[in-house]
Amino acid sequence: MKKKSIIIGIESSCDETAVSIIRNRYVLSNIIISQKIHKEYGGVVPELASRLHDKNIIRAVHQAFHYAKIKRNQIDAVSFTLGPGLIGSLLVGASFAKSFSMGLGIPLLTVNHVQAHILAHFIQNANISNSYPRFPFLGLVISGGHTQIIEVNDFFQMKILGTTLDDSVGEALDKIARILGFHYPGGPMIEFFSKNGNCKKFVFSKPSVDELNFSFSGLKSNILQFIQKKSKKNPFFIKKNLSDLCASIQKIIAEILLEKVHKATIKTGIFRVALSGGVSANNEIRNMFISLTKREKKWEIFIPKKKYATDNGAMIAITGLLKYEKKLFDSIHVTPYSQFKKF
Repeated sequence: MKKKSIIIGIESSCDETAVSIIRNRYVLSNIIISQKIHKEYGGVVPELASRLHDKNIIRAVHQAFHYAKIKRNQIDAVSFTLGPGLIGSLLVGASFAKSFSMGLGIPLLTVNHVQAHILAHFIQNANISNSYPRFPFLGLVISGGHTQIIEVNDFFQMKILGTTLDDSVGEALDKIARILGFHYPGGPMIEFFSKNGNCKKFVFSKPSVDELNFSFSGLKSNILQFIQKKSKKNPFFIKKNLSDLCASIQKIIAEILLEKVHKATIKTGIFRVALSGGVSANNEIRNMFISLTKREKKWEIFIPKKKYATDNGAMIAITGLLKYEKKLFDSIHVTPYSQFKKF
């Protein structure tokens, strides 16, 4: 009988200290300790983030073992996020993972954060259809730091087809939220107030971007100029139209994403699409992609359950498991990186 491998995954790329333990593809524990302090500053403060990771990581690991009901000597390998992300935060996770690996004499497995978001779909029952996407498929990664369309031909054979030329979609939502008067993180607030809004009330200009790339900076400027113009005439414009504004903003962003993915399916002939990243938890975006599959029968859409959409340790652990099965071990001398690197 094949041995059931147990992997611990450590994620510390931004402001979530996340630790997960999986056995084969089943999650035994998935601990996330969030850093609330960044709300006071309107965004993540790198120095504070790294200090809090240092404070929280031992607690997160203890909780992960407690809920998984296993002992440290049962772990077969340790995986951790090597990048991209905030370098100080990454160093905390890397240092702990290296020490853990050396202390137990087990393999070390480095993980690309973006790749892990996509591979989260291979956790058992990780998406709303409770099924794994078949290769090849298109991955749409939408988060606070990344917006990319990726052709996925195998677990570790991925090619970027399109990327954002400026702001990521999550970053754009947070910046637009500030215009509306919301505190960080603003994306969830836009979604909350959009629920009772008319998404057709306001129309904004879609950026004209070649090929499969994205640009959200121009959209943000268009919305800012529109609101400033309206507010000059009526100081209470935002307050009176908040729900409609939020709904209209969400609609155009979802449409931009959907149109680009549609172009990618035509270009590649691949009609299986897997959403991932924190912004894929947005209900408007999820619903728009689900609606498309009802009109376009050849499309298959895979949408992660919300606990696996945002940054989490399970996505790091599953990527580590897949590398472990292929014996793709890493050196103790690896160095974290902040900027995105090719797969």
